[in-house]
This record gives sequence, structure tokens and C-alpha cells, in this order.
Amino acid sequence: MSTLAHGLAHDGTALLGRQLRRARNNPGLLILTQTMPVSMLLFFGYVFGSALAMPGARYRAFLVPGLLVATAAGGIMTGMFQAAQDTHRGVTDRLRTLPVNRAAVPLAQAVADLTLTAAGTVPFLLVGLAVGWRVEGSALGAAGALALLLLFRFACVWAGIFLGLLTRSEEAAGQLGGATFLLPLLSSAYIPTEGLPGWLRTVAEWNPISAVTTALRDLFGNAPVPAGAAWPVAHPVAGSLLWCAVLLAVFVPLAVRRYAHGER
Repeated sequence: MSTLAHGLAHDGTALLGRQLRRARNNPGLLILTQTMPVSMLLFFGYVFGSALAMPGARYRAFLVPGLLVATAAGGIMTGMFQAAQDTHRGVTDRLRTLPVNRAAVPLAQAVADLTLTAAGTVPFLLVGLAVGWRVEGSALGAAGALALLLLFRFACVWAGIFLGLLTRSEEAAGQLGGATFLLPLLSSAYIPTEGLPGWLRTVAEWNPISAVTTALRDLFGNAPVPAGAAWPVAHPVAGSLLWCAVLLAVFVPLAVRRYAHGER
């Protein structure tokens, strides 16, 4: 291992502990992020499910992958708020004075978020099983679905970290983060896109959330790929990996550069 990579691993591990302790000392946020997806599953599954053409149990099975991906996309909001909070309170400036790899600080935040997301996915899936969702595909496909979900969350967190470093304000990050709730609404996370008007269906199917949601439904065996869909949804696994690669290629260097140079 090169000296640079060794330094990044060493510094990142030390800072990862700080991020995990930070989460432990803020149990309210943990409880909220754990209970919100479950509450949405129960609300959407039993209220909206009765109003859609598909039966309630079938809709809840359809909804579980969508809510998993919508929660993963929420990494934009959490990444943004935590980065903005550290910047606003002067923590980021203090960390810049330490002799640590400049990529280690945002990397530790992203890895800590990924760890907490992986742990939080377990109770949500148990509730999903309780309301009728099942893995109807292979075990390998299910493992691939979970890996893809975590990769998407990781990519979204990096986007959030950059935006949080850019805003530098907890209030602005909170306001901008609230807008991220619109992203799943313009996707196939909650409803099928086949019945949408042509232009709106195109917008929804080019939303990265739609590609990842369709990939999860396909890998879990919950729903087939929609006919006549846009390319990212017609080829959901490839489309999801491409979206994740684009997000990481854009936001990892931007976030590291923004952290390293501050307002410059």
C-alpha cells in the first residue's frame, strides 16, 4: 500500500470513530431516520394501497424497494446537514489545522453514514416482511440489490457533503435538504410510471431513483422491468451503476477540493 493510501486509511479510520460517536450522541436523529421509512411504509402501504389499481399486499411489496431507495437518496440531506453543521460551528476549520489527509474527513463522514444506513436497513426489511413483502428472486440477486442500494446511498452522501460545504449554513442546508423530498415523488419509488403523461414519464424515468428502484424490484423479483421505458429503467442495473459512477466521479473530487480549500 502506498504512503498516501496508508495515510488516508489511518486518518479515515480515526475520523470514522468521531463520526460514529457523533451519531451515538444524537439519538433523536437516529430514531427519526429509523422510524420515518417504517411510518411511510405503513402509511403509503395501507392508505395509498387501497386507492390504487393493484391490491394492497401487492402494492406494499411494490413499495418496499421504492422506500429503500427513497431513504438512500435521503443521504443527500443528511450529508448536507452534517457537513454544513461542522462548517457553521467551526469544526471543519479546526480539522483543517490537523495533519490529516484532506480526503479523510469527508470520507469518514460518508463511511459512517453508510454503516448506519446498513444497520438501519435491517429493521425496515423486517417490517416489510411483516406487511407482505418477500424476496421472490434468488439470494444472489437479493445480495446484489442490497449492495446496489448501499452504493447509491454512498454516492448520494458525497453529493450532500459537497452541498453542505458549499452552503456553510445549517439553516440553508435544512431548507435545501427539505427539497430533496421531491426527488422520490418524481420517480417510480411510490407509483408505476407507465400511467404518467409522456413528458412526465420521461422525467421520472431519467431520475436516478427510478433506475435504482427498478433494479431493486428486478433483483428482488418483486416486479418486472416496465415495457417501453427510458434506457436507465429499461436496463436498470446498468443504469443504476452508471448513475452511481457519475455521482461519485462528480462529487467526490468536488467535496474533497471544497473541504481542502474552504471558501477559495
